[in-house]
Amino acid sequence: MWKGRFAKDTSSLVQEFGESISYDWRLYPHDIAGSIAHARAQKTAGLLTPEEFSQIEAGLLAIRDDIEAGKFEFKASLEDIHMNVESELTKRIGAAGAKLHTARSRNDQVATDTRLYTRTEIELLLEALSGLQDALLDRAEKYAGTVIPGYTHLQRGQPVTVGHHLLAYVEMLERDKGRLSDARKRLNISPLGSGALAGSTINLDRRAIAAELGFDGVTTNSMDAIADRDYIAETLFAIGLCGVHLSRLSEDLILWCTAEFGFVVFSDAHTTGSSLMPQKKNPDVCELTRGKSGRLVGNLMNILVAVKGLPLTYNRDLQEDKPPLFDSIDTLKLILAVNTEMIAAMEIREQRCLAAASDPMLLATDLADWLVKQGVPFRHAHELVGKAVAESVQSGVPLDQLDLTKIDPVYTEDAKSVFDLQRALAARTNPGAPSVENVKSEVARWKAKA
Repeated sequence: MWKGRFAKDTSSLVQEFGESISYDWRLYPHDIAGSIAHARAQKTAGLLTPEEFSQIEAGLLAIRDDIEAGKFEFKASLEDIHMNVESELTKRIGAAGAKLHTARSRNDQVATDTRLYTRTEIELLLEALSGLQDALLDRAEKYAGTVIPGYTHLQRGQPVTVGHHLLAYVEMLERDKGRLSDARKRLNISPLGSGALAGSTINLDRRAIAAELGFDGVTTNSMDAIADRDYIAETLFAIGLCGVHLSRLSEDLILWCTAEFGFVVFSDAHTTGSSLMPQKKNPDVCELTRGKSGRLVGNLMNILVAVKGLPLTYNRDLQEDKPPLFDSIDTLKLILAVNTEMIAAMEIREQRCLAAASDPMLLATDLADWLVKQGVPFRHAHELVGKAVAESVQSGVPLDQLDLTKIDPVYTEDAKSVFDLQRALAARTNPGAPSVENVKSEVARWKAKA
């Protein structure tokens, strides 16, 4: 492609190996916006006449319209989005187009484009995350008082409610939004004007360019500006962790919809059947979400490994930053959309939940707390309740029906008052605890925040 230095054309295999237009074409709106801002600064500096700037701006906007209309032919021989746009511009408007690249490099150009792209996509992801939170809040409100067992080690532990359980994921998604918002703040600095690595002897107004593109400022070290891909790694980390959270939600829901749990029913629209077993109703959305989370984590590893051994400044390895970025963003957007739809339509089988939550063993800790209130040290109370549990298991008599006074005189008949499930739940009033009133209050708080 470059005639000045080279006597031979680039090998067709090298062209195929090195092209990025097959995926970086999606940077076109940001590449064009950056080029217009760059050209405006050239005009201000006297490098372009007003007429030349007008030609460039109109030509770039026409190219953008053609791309959006599907009328633009991308050429692999021109390698990337930058050269495809610039080559077509020069072909359309002539000499003025050839001036556009003055005082910039594809190195600072692509760094600018990917920052603009990532910024835009983060904003879309934040909206999608809020949508999923809204769906979870709607279900949490509907099932604020639906009691289920809470689990540790997948063993029944203590009573909670469906609403409280779903609100845990609202909290996780809020942290995901915070990480993405933080990443957006750090990436919103313009590298344009850093050139190939050492700026340019032709000094354009970098701050004016940055302001036009909506950046908060400009980078202060040209070498770091060109080599930096922290903003991609940070974004992929936030996306990867969000994927992990969604995978955990999926695992809960997969368990809940089994015949063994039977807590949840998904709409037919969000499940699939079996090619052999006609009775099956499979939670494919949850399973695919769980599977795709590994892909998101893998994309983070991809960028970290690609960057870890690179000397300053630009190396062609950095071309490999975009496929994992694009893939993670596309994947998470789809995951969020389909999970929002699925959660909004899912129903909880409240009688099955109540049956599971009616296991008196869920209130064993409450029984220990009752003993503590009688003046028994907790470790001794824990031992006494353990003896009662052992007796229940061995005798087959439910814990709430045992004659506890035969286990130890410290027990009285009042101890059985512990086994009132609604009363036990209502007693959990500390901030963050799962009383129904707390859950309703939390739902209201989240909705007011939105």
